[in-house]
Amino acid sequence: MKRLLLILLVSLTLGVAMATPDSGNAVQRIENAASAPSVTGGDGRIYFSAGNTEAVFSIYSITGQLLKTVRISAEGHASFDIPKGFYVVRCNNQWSRKVVVK
Repeated sequence: MKRLLLILLVSLTLGVAMATPDSGNAVQRIENAASAPSVTGGDGRIYFSAGNTEAVFSIYSITGQLLKTVRISAEGHASFDIPKGFYVVRCNNQWSRKVVVK
């Protein structure tokens, strides 16, 4: 049993070490993430950031009903008053996020 645990631990350690990116790629991913569109929920509002490109955000209720579409120019920010609850926000028909508004 100890031998099996040791083998498992060594294989996990090697897998993590091999999957760790070099610092150059990590820096590039961080820079790309900083320039990507984002959305967050807050107290009675949803906050949008377009990043370095124009972004179109669609806000859906938890039942799937389209509530609002927000278009933001590059490097722009916006917020939208909305009742507390759970929402799904889709960006540029590429990704979606669950958002909680308190």
